[in-house]
This record gives sequence, structure tokens and C-alpha cells, in this order.
Amino acid sequence: MLPGLLLQPVSEAKLESGLVIAGHGRHVLVERADGERLICHPRGKKSQAVVGDHVLWLATQDEGTIEKVQPRRNLFYRQDEMRTKSFAANLDQVLILIAAEPEFSESQLSRALIAAEAEHIQPLIALNKSDLRDAFARAWDRLQPYRAMGYPVLPLALKPREEPLLATAQDQLLAVLRDKTTLVLGPSGSGKSSLINRLLPDAGVLTQEISTALNSGKHTTTSTQLYWIDAARRSAVIDSPGFQEFGLHHIEPMQLARLMPDFAPHVSECKFYNCTHLHEPGCGVLQILKRGQGETTGADAPSISESRYKIYCTLFEELSQTRY
Repeated sequence: MLPGLLLQPVSEAKLESGLVIAGHGRHVLVERADGERLICHPRGKKSQAVVGDHVLWLATQDEGTIEKVQPRRNLFYRQDEMRTKSFAANLDQVLILIAAEPEFSESQLSRALIAAEAEHIQPLIALNKSDLRDAFARAWDRLQPYRAMGYPVLPLALKPREEPLLATAQDQLLAVLRDKTTLVLGPSGSGKSSLINRLLPDAGVLTQEISTALNSGKHTTTSTQLYWIDAARRSAVIDSPGFQEFGLHHIEPMQLARLMPDFAPHVSECKFYNCTHLHEPGCGVLQILKRGQGETTGADAPSISESRYKIYCTLFEELSQTRY
């Protein structure tokens, strides 16, 4: 558990608790236990709070200042050479939304899954555009290794021309989201806005209200926002900005294989404890790879596909260059 971030010594008896439900720049929108919302600002130049954080804040007229970020269960983020981008905190799961068309990037998908594994957050995959039958069939086949690893994969059709299918898929989706806080993650154009609008027909109105509160106007598409999808406020989805790159520079290269479920069962079989799984003799990962794509090695040990191994090699080299 991460330690609480105390921004300034203040008597906690004077502080109120709240949940960060939106953020834009240095401003955040905090929701009280009774549902009332107000703008809060960080104490200092840099904001430490992200959507999903439980915070203690101090009232200042009609707004507030964040005095403490309570300990987090987790923090989902990405990091490249230039900066760190935090998505949200205290998540139960991450729903990675990809589309059958245009063709999704398996590298981006793998990076997002690894980031979730690193924070011990349950990842789910949703494949959009099941109404495009041929393209969807090809994409579904590409996801076979991920289903073999045990990742849930949910088919979706978020366009209105497939209403009967939507009704079934939406019921399945609601069951997956019930009583959980879920970050909806995906590259630009994957259908995240359509998904949020399906779950919340008034999402546009809610977004505008948040936009007005934060004075962020047309730039709300770059912010992260939490929406309750039930009256009891027990099930939440967090809409995040789309991305085209997903850096993993916060992960050690030697940790990488253990965060990939198709690699992890075989790491203990390696002859050398510091095996990179690239060229060493007696490498358990390479032995499995040589047995051929699509073969299984036991009920609980999926095979390693050639595409997944190429992704591993690329990532290992990328993460090694950032440290040496």
C-alpha cells in the first residue's frame, strides 16, 4: 500500500473527506459522501491527486484545497522517457477496449496488460465492432493467445445498427462492471465515447457539467472522469483520454517476463536465475517457444506465440536502453 501524501501539516479534525471524480490540469472535482461536488486545488504548485483518489480537503469559501491524498491500493500509469501519465487510482479492474477495424496494435494491448499486471489490477479485454463479421473474426483469432492466458474477452458492437446484439452485450458488460471501479482504456478511435454513452445516455450532459465546473471547456477530451453507473454509487467507470503510445519505462526489464502470463510459468524452469530469455542455454521460455506455436504445455501453462515473443524482445531492449 502506498503511503498517504501529506501536502501540508493541518489538523485532520478540520478536514473533510472526498473522492476525486475528475481532473483537468491542476484542478480536480471532489465528491463528498452526500454527492455534493466542488472544485479543489492542490496546496503547492504540483497536483498529487488523480481520479479515484480518496482525499482530505480543507474548505476555502466555495472551493477547497487538497491537504492529503489517502493511501492508495494501486495507481495505473504509463511512463516514457519524457514524462509519467497517471490514469487513475484505487481500481478494481481495467477494461481495455480495442476495435476489429482499424486493426488494433497487439503491442499496445500487451503494454496495457503488463501495466495492469504490475499494479495487481484485473485486466479485461473488450473487442468492439462485432457487426463487421470478417474483420471481427480475424481480430478474434488474433486474441486467441490472450484467451488462453485466461484474460476475459468480451465481444461488443457499439453502433446502433446492431440493437439486438447490443442488448445482450450490454447486459454482459453491466454484469462485469457491477460493484467495481473500472478504468476504460483504449487507443483513439476504439469506441470509448460510444461505450460511455451506451452505459450512460446522459454522459454528454454530465461531461458538460464537469467541464463547466473545471472551466476546461472544449478540452475535456483530454481529462479523466469518473461516472457512477448505478444509483447506489457502487459501480463506477472512469473514462480516460485515448493514446497512441504506451511507455513502460517504470518497469524493470528483468521483471517483464513475470508480468506476462504466458511467460511467467516457465521462468522458474530456466537454468540461470538472471536469464533474459533471449539467448541463454537451458532457458525455460525458449524451450517452450521451440515446441511450436499453438501447442499447450499443460492445463495451467499456455504456450508462447511468436508474436508475443517478438513483443517481449522489443520491450526488453527498450526497457534496457533506458537504464544502461
